[in-house]
Amino acid sequence: MRPARADDLQTLYEMAKLTGGGFTNLPPDRVSLAAKLERTEKALSRSGDDVADELIVMVLENVETGQVRGTCQIFSTVGQSWPFYSYRLGVLTQHSRELGRTFRAQMLSLTTDLEGSVEVGGLFLHPRERAEGLGLLLARSRYLYIRGHRSRFGDRVIAELRGVIDEAGGSPFWDGLAGRFFGMSFQEADEFNAVNGNQFIADLMPKTPIYTAMLTDSARAVIGLPHPNGRAAMRMLETEGFENAGYVDIFDGGPTMIGQIDQLKTVSGARDVILDQLHDKGGRKMLIASGRLSDFRCAWGYVEELPDGGVSLDGTSAMLLDLKPGSSFTMAGRA
Repeated sequence: MRPARADDLQTLYEMAKLTGGGFTNLPPDRVSLAAKLERTEKALSRSGDDVADELIVMVLENVETGQVRGTCQIFSTVGQSWPFYSYRLGVLTQHSRELGRTFRAQMLSLTTDLEGSVEVGGLFLHPRERAEGLGLLLARSRYLYIRGHRSRFGDRVIAELRGVIDEAGGSPFWDGLAGRFFGMSFQEADEFNAVNGNQFIADLMPKTPIYTAMLTDSARAVIGLPHPNGRAAMRMLETEGFENAGYVDIFDGGPTMIGQIDQLKTVSGARDVILDQLHDKGGRKMLIASGRLSDFRCAWGYVEELPDGGVSLDGTSAMLLDLKPGSSFTMAGRA
């Protein structure tokens, strides 16, 4: 894993075309992707260590072939350039003394509660590479990057999971709710949002709470559910320490997971160590990371903890991260 460069544009564009829609952070649009890479370059060249409105695009590179086979993103603080909208699921309870009955109505309220959060998103792994723990490497490398640049990020982190998309590429949630107000298909709205942002939501979306009982059955059925391809990602987030707090995406109804950075398993369990020596075989498979900003690198490595408290690393991994005895690096357990 490494930060993306301008020359990764074509590969990112080819991967974006494989997502199947509903992937706002990775649109199949060259101009939008180029803008993301420009923001990344700007963020990596900034010398300050305070929180700023930044984006870091990272890529998974096969060092043997030079091919980029996956990508993910980190937004340092959302809701700064334009409002960050979510629906919050809630319940309104009312009681009728005359009828002797209590009514509980589920409601969706448009909120900007999550403004200021760090967002991890845009995770995509090439379909031919979904093995050998590469998905974990993609996801958890972001947390090690944040840990290594901690002052550039706040305390809360969110991850939006793609909602249910039907076989035609549409969204039952969008069709049952927002599509009625906007007069455009889910694909059109998603593409517009990916390129132009979601300010049009503020302009056109009703601000009053919406009773879910008024929605179609198909829309209600998918509220808060991840896309089938995203179920493993949801479990991975839960293992990391994220929780489903009842927020859903305004476009496709997918769940927004919330966590505290310093309590994430990867962050709290990571250790900074000094490399004592190298070895050829054996060792425990762990995440290893080193470097700052554009020099950040993360990979799987094989670590041996020595009797004297030192650590040994396999030579291949040390070469990938340009580590030598005496170098410092960060390691985190696989599980």
